[in-house]
Amino acid sequence: MGILYVVPTPVGNMEDMTLRAIRILKEADLILAEDTRTSGILLKHFEIKNQLMSHHKFNEHGTTAGIVERLKAGAVIALISDAGTPGISDPGFYLVREAVAAGQEVQCLPGATAFVPALVSSGLPDDRFCFEGFLPQKKGRQSRLESLRDETRTMVFYESPYRVLKTLQQFAEVFGPDRPVSCCREISKIHEESVRGTLSEVITHFKEKEPKGEFVIVVGGAEEVKAKKSKEKVE
Repeated sequence: MGILYVVPTPVGNMEDMTLRAIRILKEADLILAEDTRTSGILLKHFEIKNQLMSHHKFNEHGTTAGIVERLKAGAVIALISDAGTPGISDPGFYLVREAVAAGQEVQCLPGATAFVPALVSSGLPDDRFCFEGFLPQKKGRQSRLESLRDETRTMVFYESPYRVLKTLQQFAEVFGPDRPVSCCREISKIHEESVRGTLSEVITHFKEKEPKGEFVIVVGGAEEVKAKKSKEKVE
């Protein structure tokens, strides 16, 4: 029986690649990549020359059956995305589900994923949180936000720089302008930065300074506002 390895790759700095990830990629019979051009740069950097095959959200329903058959035949296959851990707002879930359903072994290596450093460095409670990833761009967006209005856990979202300001403004409308937030961009890269404050404060910041790079937005839960007001009342 073969094995499917889900292999995290750096979200920024190449030094975030683990020794085990490099070894697995060198030993794999086949590497599945979200974008072979992007992954080709990574593989060349670590002198990995194994067979590379395109596997992304637009073709995964057509290629997965064949990949599972190769696993059944004993192949060692590694799945990577452009950055971070496959399956976390990236292709991967469908293949993993089908491999598990077929009784094949699946292992996910620990490694880079953007939301963990953003959450931990936010200064907001990280003992309990909910990961929301990318919000729907149009249909269902408002209802999703409304459903989170009273969420007490810290919330984590992914967003592109082109929608950051609009998204923060929508958060302020639904959660209130005083809700604490941390916007972390370019994680593990040269220009990594976290902008922290209330939603109104951070909105003001990005009105004056254009958002650049990929963002992880960490928003305090409803309990954070209550706790802050209670503390202010005591003081």
